[in-house]
Amino acid sequence: TKKHVVGLVGEVSGQVIGQKISLPCLIEVDENTGRGNWASKSEYILSTIGYAVGLGNIWRFPYLAYKNGGGAFLIPYFVMLVVTGIPLFFLESAIGQFCSQGPINIWRAVPLLQGVGVAMVMVTLIVSIYYNVIISYSLYYMFASFQVPLPWSKCLSSNCNKTPTVANWTLNIIRVNSTGKRCLPLHSHVALQRSSGLDETGPVVWHLALCLLLSSTLVAAALIRGIKSSGKVRHHPHPLLFLFTFKETELRKKNRPSTFLISMKQLDSYLNMCTYAATQTFYSLSIGWGGVMTLSSYNTFHNNVFKDSIIVTLTNAGTSVFAGFAIFSILGHMAHIYQMPVGQVVKEGFGLAFIAYPDALSKLPISPLWAFLFFFMLLTVGLDSQFAGIEVITTCLVDAFPNIFQSKRALLSIIICAILYLLGLPCVTQAGIYWVTLIDQFVASWVLLVLVLLEIIGFCYIYGGNRFIKDIEMMLGNKRFIFWLWWRICWFFISPCIIVVILIWSLMTFEPPSYGSVQFPLWGLVLGWCMVAFILLWIPVVAVCKVMRAKGNLLKRLKLLCSASEEWHPYLDVHRGERYSEERCCHMTNPMSRPEANVNVITSSWL
Repeated sequence: TKKHVVGLVGEVSGQVIGQKISLPCLIEVDENTGRGNWASKSEYILSTIGYAVGLGNIWRFPYLAYKNGGGAFLIPYFVMLVVTGIPLFFLESAIGQFCSQGPINIWRAVPLLQGVGVAMVMVTLIVSIYYNVIISYSLYYMFASFQVPLPWSKCLSSNCNKTPTVANWTLNIIRVNSTGKRCLPLHSHVALQRSSGLDETGPVVWHLALCLLLSSTLVAAALIRGIKSSGKVRHHPHPLLFLFTFKETELRKKNRPSTFLISMKQLDSYLNMCTYAATQTFYSLSIGWGGVMTLSSYNTFHNNVFKDSIIVTLTNAGTSVFAGFAIFSILGHMAHIYQMPVGQVVKEGFGLAFIAYPDALSKLPISPLWAFLFFFMLLTVGLDSQFAGIEVITTCLVDAFPNIFQSKRALLSIIICAILYLLGLPCVTQAGIYWVTLIDQFVASWVLLVLVLLEIIGFCYIYGGNRFIKDIEMMLGNKRFIFWLWWRICWFFISPCIIVVILIWSLMTFEPPSYGSVQFPLWGLVLGWCMVAFILLWIPVVAVCKVMRAKGNLLKRLKLLCSASEEWHPYLDVHRGERYSEERCCHMTNPMSRPEANVNVITSSWL
């Protein structure tokens, strides 16, 4: 059951047929009193959906769908969801729920690869820095939406010709005034006060620094009690996406904007379309960040993690498609007004969220209201993902030092948010957008593919896929062979092969990042590769340290570190059963007293 009844904690008195009786007063507490559990199943589902549904669903999926065949893109997208997205999401959720630990301690199953968990935390830490900055952008634009007319609906120079000539995702929809000079775009020259390049840092942009402070404060306040507080402040973009889609019904009579998304287009490469579909599926579910494991670690042991994984992944995919219709409903209208090809309007990333879409909203009636709703949606989507990112860091520290941080979780959350605020200040200077782009292109990229590939190797090939299936059955109950056949095929073959293909393709097509036409200096690119090295080096460093600390010859040390430690088991004694009882763990640590037949059955990774 979700809750366990504990003890007599008081008495309730009453009169029954003239006699006074005493009734026990029962309270409900968490199943896992040491770490805590979600207050309800709905909080876990909504929190996980909020984590998975990120800004990429809104500002990247519509662009990829349009550029890669329109409606044809949806076919490989959902195929990749079935063969990679759902299996890997289910795998990570089951790992976290089984041992009730964060992304570092889950590697007690394969101690040699514990550096992979450290690398996941480092990725989350670095990405949380610039994600906080993106939230501050949303706050700034949300506050700017209270102005009438909208600041970005007018040129910042006189004699403006409102007919756009060029659409560039770094400079806004460029208009030319009567003197032949470009008008000054709001995003670059007012919101960001963007400098000429990464070499020119410039001062801190004070209004962005204040918005960054507000963002950090909101995150700290929501996480003050961990999942007990963050689970109650989740908001989702679906109602607002529905409003934008509903607005389409008014625009459809004129130009049918949503048909730009679903119409079939000429494909340059079918392989590229499949690769982009797999990449979008992989990144949109936040696999490899450690957040999925962290959130599921607060579930009760017998929670139906399989059902939850199906719900979250399908909701995430549906949100991407839904967001595509909502985005194109406005961008198509904008292209119709400007009499431009829709391809010149559709951009990705920052260009879509803070340039093209705001400009399109300014052409609607009651534009301040629509702009406020859009940036409020970006704010809530960003906050939900940021909550989980901070929770990853907090959970790992609390799991590693429970005696120190368990009672000081609120203070720990505040300190982490304060550190992230200070680390984010360089990203709100005049060169801040270049730092954000640099981190995004290097850290939140193919590095995650390496981590997930090692995760599959660790749990499916080293720890043993069949053994882990037995672990899952301890939570879900026994399943038929045919049920596990599909997951075995995905975990052992399909998913790792697809990840290897995407990884090779990503490295072969890698280009030095730039912000539009602004190229990064050599030292900036070197710094980006240093961030990649800082993340990946944890894997061999931790492995070497563990090998050096182990006993025996090299072969025995590697064999020991590739076997589950005695600390790998369900968190509570009541759930360990015979397989993970204390006596069983003692026998497993003593090879001389361990029956060979039983070991082969438990650790077998063969199909």
